Amino acid sequence: MEKLWSPWRSKYIDTFKEEPKETLPGSLFTRILAENDDRKNYLLYRGKTAFIIMNLYPYNSGHLMIVPFKEAKSLDELDDDTRLEMFSLLDLGIKALTDAIKPHGFNIGANLGRVAGAGIEDHIHFHIVPRWNGDTNFMPVLNDVKVISEEMDKTYEKLMLSIKKLIK
Repeated sequence: MEKLWSPWRSKYIDTFKEEPKETLPGSLFTRILAENDDRKNYLLYRGKTAFIIMNLYPYNSGHLMIVPFKEAKSLDELDDDTRLEMFSLLDLGIKALTDAIKPHGFNIGANLGRVAGAGIEDHIHFHIVPRWNGDTNFMPVLNDVKVISEEMDKTYEKLMLSIKKLIK
C-alpha cells in the first residue's frame, strides 16, 4: 500500500477531536480581522469593505476566499459598495493566481446556507479554486484523498508578491 504524507491535514483533523472551549462572538472571519495577524492567517489583502484570504483547508493550492468585513448571510444584506468591492477582489484574486501559479482555469462560487455546503454560514464569502488540467485523478475517487501540491506558506508568498505588483 502506498502512503501519502500530508502532515498539515492533522491540524484540520484535530479540530474535530477537541470539545469547543467556548463560543466566541462573531464568525471565524471576524475574529481573524480583529486578530490583525495577516501573515499567520494567510490574509492576502484588506480592501475598504472586503478582503482576500487563503482557505486554510484548500481544495487545490491557491484556494482563495473573498470575504466582506460585515457579517452577512446573503448578498442582499450587503451594501452596493461592498458587493462591488467583492467582485473587484474576485478579479484581483484571479489575476494574482494567474500571475503567481498559472492555473488553467477556475471554479468560482459561494455556498449559501448549511445545506449548500456552507462551513461558515453566517458570513457570506466567495471561493476561487484554481484548476489545472489533470488536477483531478484517482486519489479522491478511490481513497477520499486530495493532494495539495504546494506548501501554503510558499503559495502565500507568491500571491503576496503578485498582489503587490498588481495594485501598484
